Amino acid sequence: MTIAFLIAALVVVVTPGAGVLYTVATGMGRGRRAGLLAAVGCTLGVVPHLVVALVAVAAFLHTAAPAFQALRYAGAAYLVWLGWTTLRDRGAWDPEATRPAPSARQVVTGAVLTNLLNPKLTIFLVAFLPQFVGADDPQRLLRMLGLGSVLMVLTLVVFAGYGVLAGTVRDQVLVRPWVSTWLRRGFAGSFLAMGAALALTR
Repeated sequence: MTIAFLIAALVVVVTPGAGVLYTVATGMGRGRRAGLLAAVGCTLGVVPHLVVALVAVAAFLHTAAPAFQALRYAGAAYLVWLGWTTLRDRGAWDPEATRPAPSARQVVTGAVLTNLLNPKLTIFLVAFLPQFVGADDPQRLLRMLGLGSVLMVLTLVVFAGYGVLAGTVRDQVLVRPWVSTWLRRGFAGSFLAMGAALALTR
């Protein structure tokens, strides 16, 4: 493993995407525990993409238009649904609200789906991991698995930081109704924009 890989992987993980957005929105809307659970779920959502990348089926998904299109539209629809539910769910953004919080299973499932339905993650792993493994390395598959595992650990640590930070500032931020309203709309709009961008991906 090289310092170059660690730096590149850290940059990739820290860069905001659908997983980061889901984790921060969950932490902000539901608190630190939910933010941590979202981080765990997003990390688990990387596993299927890593497996696909390792067995090189991702090349098939990329070239077989129907398979890729189906996954792409499913991911886009899910992001749009997240945007719509975030826009409608005012209770989660009210620290005084008494409505029951979602279960741990619901939070983790939502996080897993956020990453699972993102076909760009598979294509990214296929393009990213081989750059740090020699083409003639007899242990190439094993080394890619190791690098992918490190990437998942970084994802968990960074996303947990996002979730805890969002949950920590939640009460200080959401006591201002106008801030709460615009944050909720901002997260909803971001989910909708990501869904639209994914649907238009070629």
